[in-house]
Amino acid sequence: MGQPVERESGAAAHSELPPGQRVQRGWPVTHYGPVPKFRPERWEFRVFGATADGEKHCWTHEEFAALPYASVVADLHCVTKFSMLGAEWGGIPARTILEIAPPAPAVTHVMVWAEYGFSSNLRLADFASERTIFATHKDGELLTAEHGFPLRLVVPHLYAWKGPKWVRGVEYMTADRRGFWEERGYHNIGDPWREQRYSYQEEPGDGPEL
Repeated sequence: MGQPVERESGAAAHSELPPGQRVQRGWPVTHYGPVPKFRPERWEFRVFGATADGEKHCWTHEEFAALPYASVVADLHCVTKFSMLGAEWGGIPARTILEIAPPAPAVTHVMVWAEYGFSSNLRLADFASERTIFATHKDGELLTAEHGFPLRLVVPHLYAWKGPKWVRGVEYMTADRRGFWEERGYHNIGDPWREQRYSYQEEPGDGPEL
């Protein structure tokens, strides 16, 4: 697990940035609250909510780590306006979770849950992207605790806050509702190419129905 793949350098592979972004050298640590302590014997990944079979699905850390490993080379765009280009993210594709624990037909969104009750909502189509990955590694190395070890979600086509650190599960939902930062003024979708940073920028249909 965690073998690097051949790829172009970030500068060669990317000719432009989303509006308002700047290239970041290195990887700043950004998060809200303390870094949780990882206890492998207590760690569990859950898929629940509107599952196809109506059941909750759970994996221990050992079981989750044994799922098929893949790599995605992708940028990370932070809403604080830095972009890290051309990183290799290794881990479990979100599509793998959808295949082994499928959602019910009526599911339109997911809520990704992390430590301390942190959450982020995503449209099912964004979660199901072939480039969305539950990352355990970056550039062939295990993530550090500050960057989300043992598991963080990476959704390359959205701002980085849509992919939480320290992920513990996914809830399938038949209607949208806002996650932690979305309830606190951030855009419900978070597309960096449309510069969807804040909720006041939302257009009809971007957020949950009231």
